[in-house]
Order: sequence, then structure tokens, then C-alpha cells
Amino acid sequence: MKALTDSYELAGGVQIPCIGFGTWQVQNGDIATSSVKAALEAGYRHIDTAAGYGNEESVGIAVKESGVARSDIFVTSKLQNDMHGYDNTLKAFEQTMKNLDMDYLDLYLIHWPNPAKFRDRWQETNAGSWKAFEELHKAGRIRAIGVSNFHPHHLEALLETATVTPMVNQIRLCPGDTQDEVVDYCRERSILLEAYSPLGVGKIFEVPEMKALAEKYGKSIAQICVRWSLQRGYLPLPKSVTPERIRENADVFDFELAPQDVQLIADLKGCCGYAANPDTITW
Repeated sequence: MKALTDSYELAGGVQIPCIGFGTWQVQNGDIATSSVKAALEAGYRHIDTAAGYGNEESVGIAVKESGVARSDIFVTSKLQNDMHGYDNTLKAFEQTMKNLDMDYLDLYLIHWPNPAKFRDRWQETNAGSWKAFEELHKAGRIRAIGVSNFHPHHLEALLETATVTPMVNQIRLCPGDTQDEVVDYCRERSILLEAYSPLGVGKIFEVPEMKALAEKYGKSIAQICVRWSLQRGYLPLPKSVTPERIRENADVFDFELAPQDVQLIADLKGCCGYAANPDTITW
């Protein structure tokens, strides 16, 4: 990979830019709008938001005001946890499109497989949501459909009624938290792995081994993390609200980590904590 605009090809043929700009925990309003604009100015063409983040409106405004053609920007959003099921999903999608002020979505994901509200019937409500996803995809309202935070047993349940296999699974993947069982399952089924929190929610900057690697390669720890994610075959979604760091996080195409360093980073078990268990979340 040589450029920020390089892409992966999803099952179904849709091209998805190889690095996305994450907006989790970015407050709706000027901060979200200015950070997304800064990302687009820096060359990002892939923006990731969610109904649950509460900032879809700001993302939509930034895309409109950026001067970049909508067709050149890959926009992802996600179904909120309290709107699972067929009818709810159709309503939630229309609200997302209204928030974004867009005619179509590039990628729509079921955000969590087993939210607290539907714990006693998550299989049924996921099946209903996925039926709505498939219809919206077939109608051209969504270019690609997928899931987030799904483990193999959630995917197995979904595939019992699905006619389209999820094209993406967005999960927490960062140094020391590689979720190998989920990754292997998805790769066997051509489901692309997107890596949220690729910088480990900030804890990574205190890890001595990462400091040593940054010095070895003459790069920032954040750049080492994003490069590692790409070399592992993930699609990283780094997040920042600082223009300089936004640019820096995408400047990862002029160096390559040695295989032993890729493994070293993977083996830093627990250095950034671990992903939440989707079957015990309280939201």
C-alpha cells in the first residue's frame, strides 16, 4: 500500500479506502465538523460515524462543506442499540439519512450484536435488522452492509437467515488485543476486519516497547500503530481532533515494520486493555 486513497475490495465489489477517520467520542457541533473537515483536507476519504455517537449531523455538514464530491467520500454509520428489529431498523436508517442529509450510505453496520434491551431475543432482532439491511442494500440506499463487535456465534446465528454475508466486521483491534478467533472466522468468510480504537484509547503511548519502536523507525507511536494495523490486514480507524495529529496518523506509507516487530506488537497482551464482551455490555 502506497497511499491513503488505496482501498480494500469488499465482497460484492465495493472499494473501501484503506484508512478511515473515526469519530467516536467526538462531540456533535463545531469540534466534530472541524475535525472531519481537517481529515478530508488531509486526504482521508473514509469517515466513520454512528447513530450512537450523536454526531451524524456534524459529519454530514463537514462532508457538504468540504468541497470534496460526495461520491469521492466513503461514509459509514451504524444502527443504534435500542432500534434492533425489522421495523425499528428501517426507521433508524431514515433518521440516520436525515441526520447526515445524504441520499445514500456507503456502509451500514449493526453496531452491537447483543444490546441490553434485546438480550433475551438478540438472534431474532438481529435477523430482522439484517433483513432490513439486505432490502436497503438491494434498493441501492446502502452500498455495503456489515456488522460491528460480532463474535463467531453472533455471525453463525445471523447467517442462519441471511441471504447476504456481512461484508465488514468492525471490532476493537489494537496492539495486544488481536481477537484472533474472530479475525480467523471473518477471514475464512471474506469479511473485512475494520479496527476501531487502533491506538488503544491512548494507553499505548506509555508502553516502553512502543516507545523503542517509534525511536527505531523515526515515527510516532500512533504511526507505528496504524502501520501495524495495515500490515496485519486490518482497516484502521484512527481518531483525533487535532489537525496535526490527523495528518500524522495518515502519513504511514513511507515505511514498513519488520515481521518480528509486527509480531512483537501483537504479543503486547493487554497493554491497552481488551475489547468489551458484547454479551455482557450494559448499553
